[in-house]
Amino acid sequence: MPHHKHHEKLEKIKEAIQNNPDLSEEEKSQAMKLIEEWYIEDQADQYFWTMVKEKLLEISAKIEPILAELGFL
Repeated sequence: MPHHKHHEKLEKIKEAIQNNPDLSEEEKSQAMKLIEEWYIEDQADQYFWTMVKEKLLEISAKIEPILAELGFL
């Protein structure tokens, strides 16, 4: 659901840019390119942190008994 809401906001921003009479076609084009870049970067960033979190949870499950045995937990 959060992805869906994020996408809806992106579409609203795009629509607002396209309908803005104060922006030239060049400015609209540049703004749209920037928004697409930011969106792609945001998606990649979310994927990266999801993968890091999953790997850390896997490692944690394996290391926790060792730490407990050593008296750290």
